[in-house]
Amino acid sequence: MTIESDQDLQGLRSAGRVVALALATMRSSARAGMTTAELDAIGENILRAHGARSAPRVTYGFPGTTCISINEEVAHGVPGERVIQPGDMVNVDVSAELNGYFADTGASFIVPPSTPEKERLCRSTQMALEHAMEHAVAGGPLNAIGKAIEATAKRQGFRVIRNLGSHGVGRALHEEPSCILPYYEPRDRRRLHEGMVITIEPFLSTRARHATEADDGWTLKGPPGTFAAQYEHTLVITRGKPLVMTAL
Repeated sequence: MTIESDQDLQGLRSAGRVVALALATMRSSARAGMTTAELDAIGENILRAHGARSAPRVTYGFPGTTCISINEEVAHGVPGERVIQPGDMVNVDVSAELNGYFADTGASFIVPPSTPEKERLCRSTQMALEHAMEHAVAGGPLNAIGKAIEATAKRQGFRVIRNLGSHGVGRALHEEPSCILPYYEPRDRRRLHEGMVITIEPFLSTRARHATEADDGWTLKGPPGTFAAQYEHTLVITRGKPLVMTAL
């Protein structure tokens, strides 16, 4: 999507605020002993109260409102009877449609007690997002996003999940530009333009480089014993800093 009017911008902001609120509420509500289905219901109630619809559900028939992934699960975790344990790394990804506009956000966090490695993985993934956002400028190369993510991961001693990337968003959950790679690809000659709406969502892992599909047909995971983190914002590209649609 490309922003063409103030109505577009305000519509996207409204959708972004709802998913940001759902994510923040789920994060503050997560406790050891609750199931991922119970955590998902909290997000569902927030979206419903604001007239928004789960984007993965309406787009793909996903069997949940939000995606909740734990520990070695990297993305698209299906909410269900899994009980959150002390020390689990939890990722919540919330995307929704509101009045024809789609916004997408996500964050990882640790249910106490934590460990230095898990804390460092979360901080490094947040850093990768921030550094990538610095390169999200109108006229700039699209592959600068992946270059920044890859460089940050390498400096921090973590690996990038190479088969999960960022994407266009706005009038649908996934739009052009599709497949914004999380690593530097010099053959990608695409450029960002003013008003373009994209997500940036780095996935960093302690050991995995690729995520594989689980038996449920949805969840993407790394090898047992690994941990993965993700942070995501929906952004509007400008000639300066991008406008963040998914910040409270």
